[in-house]
Amino acid sequence: MKYAKKEKLSPRLKRARRVRKKISGTAERPRMAVTRSLKNMYVQLIDDAAGTTVLGISTGSPDMRGQKIAGGKTVISKELGKLVAAKAKEKGITRVVFDRSGNIYHGRIKALADGAREGGLEF
Repeated sequence: MKYAKKEKLSPRLKRARRVRKKISGTAERPRMAVTRSLKNMYVQLIDDAAGTTVLGISTGSPDMRGQKIAGGKTVISKELGKLVAAKAKEKGITRVVFDRSGNIYHGRIKALADGAREGGLEF
């Protein structure tokens, strides 16, 4: 009898699962979930209690594509953080729970968090 090979999770996915056990978002303080790909950054403000996404924006969204930003992906991530903070303030959100999705708090993830803090979000 052959057994199916059990697939190993990547270290990033292990960290993401471990962190998601401990944090969740509410209507007053939604979870700010950050997803990073090789080309883009994606940010969602999620109310886990209701199971809804309050706000979703990425570097490929029309709000970001219209801007001319000199610099690399890290500079663009910081601007995305500022834009997320501005959009969240429009919806009356000032405090969030930061979910880095298992990514190391370094580089683009850190730049996005710093931009969101500069924009007025508290985590």
